[in-house]
Amino acid sequence: MLTMLLAAAETPQGIPWPILGFVVIAALVLLFLFLVLPTLGLWIQALAARANVRIFELIGMRLRRVSPSTIVLSRIQAIRAGLEVSTLELESHYLAGGRPVTVVKALIAANRANIALTWQVATAIDLAGRDILEAVQTSVNPKVIDCPNAASGKTTIDAVAKDGIQVKAKARVTVRANIDRLIGGATEETIIARVGEGIVTTIGSSASYKEVLENPDGISQRVLEKGLDAGTAFEILSIDIADVDVGDNIGAKLQADQAEADKRRFQAEAEKRRAMAMAREQEMQALVRENRAKVVLAEAEIPKAIAESFRSGNLGIMDYYRLRNLQADTKMRDNIGGGPEGGQTPKA
Repeated sequence: MLTMLLAAAETPQGIPWPILGFVVIAALVLLFLFLVLPTLGLWIQALAARANVRIFELIGMRLRRVSPSTIVLSRIQAIRAGLEVSTLELESHYLAGGRPVTVVKALIAANRANIALTWQVATAIDLAGRDILEAVQTSVNPKVIDCPNAASGKTTIDAVAKDGIQVKAKARVTVRANIDRLIGGATEETIIARVGEGIVTTIGSSASYKEVLENPDGISQRVLEKGLDAGTAFEILSIDIADVDVGDNIGAKLQADQAEADKRRFQAEAEKRRAMAMAREQEMQALVRENRAKVVLAEAEIPKAIAESFRSGNLGIMDYYRLRNLQADTKMRDNIGGGPEGGQTPKA
């Protein structure tokens, strides 16, 4: 009788209760399959590795859009290596944008090499954008840096000794990562720049290029004394001069360029003086012509003055004849003596 009543009962929307119950149960089953089945294999894998990851934690990771496989595999690696890293720490680092797998591998490598590296320091280095695994590997296995870097387009470091001879050097810097200074420490570019500056300074302070060629290890010794790794993420172990070559005679080139510049300057000054002299010559010629014109104008006034003297009675006819005779005698003497009139001197 009760069964018949339940079968006849309906929801307010007109759906029978048994059908509604079946739908609810089916939805729960589907939800269980959607959430549990994808993580069931990871849970079994963690259980077999004794990593102790609960199924509800895996479901929560999926709901928080965290990769369960990444977290589980990282925890399994850490547990099997003897490191205790919780799933909460791994998940927090993943959500912060870090790389849990890389951090765990770096911790395992540091533990095997007896390097003091904690989870907090490793995650901080990873979040800072540094490759913590590469840093640990570099700390164990030192790294060689070419100076200058071939990617910059330069193959040698060029410097000039005091005698003006150019010296081209190539160095190799062996560095080891300093874990304590990875956060906030300068990168390889700073090491390359400082070593290059030290090589240029050392070569420039040498009295002759021969000193550099005879004792190239002196460059590395003087550069190492400067403590170039201060404030960087590395510790410089050695600086080796791989190659030293003699370049151009920069001093002679500079002197030749200076001489050429002086020559052009003197030529310009001489041309300036020549132009000024030519201008002065033209000015003097114009002045001579001007004075000649004045003389001609003055001579043209002489007949007028004589005529005026005749009219005023200041000059008589006899005085005029005596003046003409005097002019004739003067012209004759000038002709005989080769004077300004161009006369010829009579032969003896």
